[in-house]
Amino acid sequence: MSKIRLAVRENALSDPSRITQQMYEDYLELLGRGWVAEVDGTIAGFCYANKTNSSIWALFISQEYEGQGLARQLLNMATAWLFEQGQEFVRLSTGTETRADRFYALQGWTRERVEGNEAFYVLARSSVASEVAP
Repeated sequence: MSKIRLAVRENALSDPSRITQQMYEDYLELLGRGWVAEVDGTIAGFCYANKTNSSIWALFISQEYEGQGLARQLLNMATAWLFEQGQEFVRLSTGTETRADRFYALQGWTRERVEGNEAFYVLARSSVASEVAP
């Protein structure tokens, strides 16, 4: 997963050492849940949801698997899980004027605000109520 995260062209980390293997493990064991998309036995992407602050911590797809709907599937699973945990809203942030920025808007997320080069989005449970059971 680190390999996928570090290979992104947009929303790149200014300091890759900020995201450690321990952080990935903590998100799985303590803070939330993670999902991977596999294609022919290869991890093509991943998503982590943080239940402590009802957010999407990470959503990344390997370049060679972009455009296949994997990001949408992972995002839908993560948000459904957070709503199943009783959350009313899910939040995330991404770089402005990026493909991810446009992707979240197209998925029905609402841009709450922009701070510098970071866009903050929210998805309300009520906006997807017909798709997510209480």
